[in-house]
Amino acid sequence: MTTKAESGIVRLIDMIFPGDANHHGTLFGGVALAHMDKVAFLAASRHGRAPFVTASSEKIDFAAPARIGEMVEATGRVTRVGRSSLDVTVELIAEVPTSGERRLCTRGLFTLVAVKGPETELPLPPLGTRAAVETDAALRFVDMVFPQQTSHYGTLYGGDALKMMGKAAFLAATRHARASIVMAACDRIDFKSQIGEGEMVELVARVKMTGRSSIRIDVELWAEHLIAGERRQAAQSTFTMLAVDEKGKPMPIGVASAP
Repeated sequence: MTTKAESGIVRLIDMIFPGDANHHGTLFGGVALAHMDKVAFLAASRHGRAPFVTASSEKIDFAAPARIGEMVEATGRVTRVGRSSLDVTVELIAEVPTSGERRLCTRGLFTLVAVKGPETELPLPPLGTRAAVETDAALRFVDMVFPQQTSHYGTLYGGDALKMMGKAAFLAATRHARASIVMAACDRIDFKSQIGEGEMVELVARVKMTGRSSIRIDVELWAEHLIAGERRQAAQSTFTMLAVDEKGKPMPIGVASAP
């Protein structure tokens, strides 16, 4: 199944692991900027359907830290469009998984320019009056396929696809239960389409069922060609996630673990 993607807010969500943090246990500024620049690029590409490069960014002040074990969410929206350049406003928010506390870490404005070539149509499309609206409660976030994630065929490794889908299931289950979550099982995964280097991927995770301490999460993996805008479902599966206490034992959902 293929569809056309609509422009609007582009969202990237990731976990902060020790390798992304400094000796204070907080996210490296460079890693935060890399997330923001990636989101700006994807938002620009989805709007302009052209190859873009980052031309500049305004001064970025960090108002609050993001710590190891927290989620970090970067959202980008196109806010100005010129003939061959556009601006993307990006916000970076940290979220405590078990409590849902969110705080704005920083906000920045990125200017990107369309590279002239056979795939570039200028002027760029004007800024729309309505952005795409998310009509359900699914968790959605994007990422991009880089060369180190591909096989010698130039397509995404199955293992990397599974990693992305597992992360989507974890994030959706954590936000639903607000508890420590581990993966208990993964159902059969059907790969329907290859994903090429340079394509954007979108993960869509929905809570299917909630038990006493387990949550079933349906996850879809979509591929999107950044120039053509064509979207196709690449894979889907269902994950069983388990809420656990501080000792790693199953815990009823809705019961906070001890500090």
